[in-house]
Amino acid sequence: MLPKVFSAEEVRRLLRATENKKHNLMLKICYGMGLRASEVTALKVSDIDRMTVLVEQAKGKRDRIVNLPASILEELRNYYLEYKPKNYLFEGQYGGEYSYSSLKNVFDKALKSAKIRKKRTLHSLRHSYATHLMDAGTDVHFIQELLEHQSITTTQKYLYVSRQSASTIKSPLDLL
Repeated sequence: MLPKVFSAEEVRRLLRATENKKHNLMLKICYGMGLRASEVTALKVSDIDRMTVLVEQAKGKRDRIVNLPASILEELRNYYLEYKPKNYLFEGQYGGEYSYSSLKNVFDKALKSAKIRKKRTLHSLRHSYATHLMDAGTDVHFIQELLEHQSITTTQKYLYVSRQSASTIKSPLDLL
């Protein structure tokens, strides 16, 4: 089964429709780093070091390092100053780890507010991240590493949903 993705414009609409700063930042991190929802909710303040984020004990109980998008650095600093998280970057209403179901509700509300009628899940943000990287010409092996896929075959699924058309590929003869 092919991954279900959002267009870049749909991601923009989804983020614009999320007015709560904390919720908006959670969705931006989900899409901007290609994280699973469980990885977003498990992030700790101590996992952020300069422009990298340690994703601990992700799927398969492996750790990985992902880049923090430069576009959210200021927003992340402001969030930290306003919310003052102690352990988890995104804490629940009564402290501790933010729940998956609450993040899913945030996503569902944003989907509705953005008037996106496609049947998509929170995980579609991760699929969109990979597909948009593929569209931008990022090497499939780098995408595999960023997503922590064991097999390149898993990552290659994004080739099929990529917006890049085969008709735009130039023959080496045309480049001579």
